[in-house]
Amino acid sequence: MNYNGIRTTLKAGSMVFGASALFLLIAPSLFLDLLGLENNEPMVWSMRMIAITLVALAGNMWNNSKNSSDSGVGNVAKVMCVSATGLGVLTLLIPGEITWFSYIYAAVGFGFGLSYLINILRK
Repeated sequence: MNYNGIRTTLKAGSMVFGASALFLLIAPSLFLDLLGLENNEPMVWSMRMIAITLVALAGNMWNNSKNSSDSGVGNVAKVMCVSATGLGVLTLLIPGEITWFSYIYAAVGFGFGLSYLINILRK
């Protein structure tokens, strides 16, 4: 495994998830509109709940990139590879019309999934 590459991917992912969390906390209605989803109070509330979990995820990703052993970072990379790829897949399965933002958001998920995979497979 390329542990330095995994650590760099974790840091970059942490910043992207942190930015997404801020976006979801500050402008959940805009986020819903960009994804082409229904914009109502329950959905806005759900986006804010997701934002809080993204804050925790971003913090854990950053912490693991800095403080975990190589073995621990490798395990985190495997989980994140599946999760990031899953984010891409689920974004493309949004119920309704897929928007330009959906494609970009899915590409970000697939990009991180690919980065984790490449770094897991590299020596």
